[in-house]
Amino acid sequence: MEPTSESGLVGSGLPDGWAYATLDDLADVAGGVTKDSKKQFDEAYPEVPYLRVANVQREHLDLAQVATIRVSPENAARYRLCRGDVLMTEGGDRDKLGRGWVWEDQIPGCIHQNHVFRARIWDEAMIPVLLAWYVNSVARRWLEANAKQSVNLASISISTIKQMPVPVPPFAEQRRIFEVLKGRLARLDAIEANLRAALDALDRLDSAVLDSVATGALERVSTAPPIDHIVEAVAEVSGGIQKQARRRPQDNPHPFLRVANVGRGVLDLADIHEIELFDGEIDRYRLKEGDLLVVEGNGSADQIGRAALWHDEIKDCVHQNHLIRVRPGPQLRAAYLELVWNSPTVARRLQRVANSTSGLFTLSTRKLKSLVIPVAPLEEQDRLVKAARAHQSRISKARSTTRTALAHTAALRRGILADAFAGRLVPQDPVEESAGELLKRIRVKREAIEAERKASRRAARARAKAEARLTTPPPPPTRTTSAVDAIGEQGTLPMEFSA
Repeated sequence: MEPTSESGLVGSGLPDGWAYATLDDLADVAGGVTKDSKKQFDEAYPEVPYLRVANVQREHLDLAQVATIRVSPENAARYRLCRGDVLMTEGGDRDKLGRGWVWEDQIPGCIHQNHVFRARIWDEAMIPVLLAWYVNSVARRWLEANAKQSVNLASISISTIKQMPVPVPPFAEQRRIFEVLKGRLARLDAIEANLRAALDALDRLDSAVLDSVATGALERVSTAPPIDHIVEAVAEVSGGIQKQARRRPQDNPHPFLRVANVGRGVLDLADIHEIELFDGEIDRYRLKEGDLLVVEGNGSADQIGRAALWHDEIKDCVHQNHLIRVRPGPQLRAAYLELVWNSPTVARRLQRVANSTSGLFTLSTRKLKSLVIPVAPLEEQDRLVKAARAHQSRISKARSTTRTALAHTAALRRGILADAFAGRLVPQDPVEESAGELLKRIRVKREAIEAERKASRRAARARAKAEARLTTPPPPPTRTTSAVDAIGEQGTLPMEFSA
């Protein structure tokens, strides 16, 4: 089965000795166990570890948190993972589609859920890691082209993924490809790890700059340290508009900022919603240059109270009630307030005053009004902002350079894997057993195994029937009562016969 351009794979030609096969030709592909809430508390069923979509990542498995599930002993045996199984996710957002890696029996007796497929390769049809690399790279276009798509989600059925075309090299060549890929990808992994560590270091440096602004220690030339003030004394705090059915934009729509638009020190204005305003509300809720927008609640403690400055990018814009507006007074420069607010020092104070209900941290206008923040003299604020902006500019350039380098390594990885599965990575050897011969040999072996299984099942059914005949007692004999038999001890016929 050779892919066409419509399949999502580029080109259909393969080197001599290679062959296309479907995933179903190469492996026994199966889904996992479906969670049955009725059985979760039935202690008659054993509790076994099982993998979910969250555990199956692209080119690695995240086994830090593995759930357990109660299943029957038959299902525990049926869905048990074996060393060398290639795991693939059914879908979700586009990045989850078909992502996966190889199971190395890290957790004995582990099974998998129905949203995770496993491909158990027949005999030596393909090295499992090679198949996993292929699914995570070259095959992604085919998966996306053949998946069911919704707005932001994609999923692929087991019947469809079984038909995924896979280029198969001769097995001896597979070993050579594996060794070359293992070395090159390991070097790329090390480079990427260093680049990500550099990004983390830049984030820590950025936080240190913000903290130095909050403490007044950033390139200090003045002896006037910041003094703590409650927010209400130096700024105006107010809530926003609650989204309701009556607020559906109709006659008087206005742009409307949501939590999704506010990051830490940055606004994302790519997707702006609208909301209906009524008489007099625009004057009350209109955002002004220099307003600080603070996120009221978040499921993550380190994101609570994150804030960004409004620069009047959109005319007559308002904000939702889950954003709190802090409008600086004459004692505060807006840029200084943003830097101080997003510093680790103030972030810790925000976390302490936030409520936690079912894992959600929340703030309120009342709590923000009583929050204590450091406030330096205006001249010192100007100096701190200027120094911080210079540091942040250098950090931003370094971050951009690092991200560009990461993009280059990702492109290099894609190129190496594309070469590997097009036969351009290692030389071919015409004397080696071809992939076609390999697949034919495996097919013959599979057919023999399947015939043996069918014969075994027929024999088992025959034995069961024979055992049933031997163990079932014969029915009592039926006897037809004749007139002679019916004569009783007194030599007379019963009434039914005397008639």
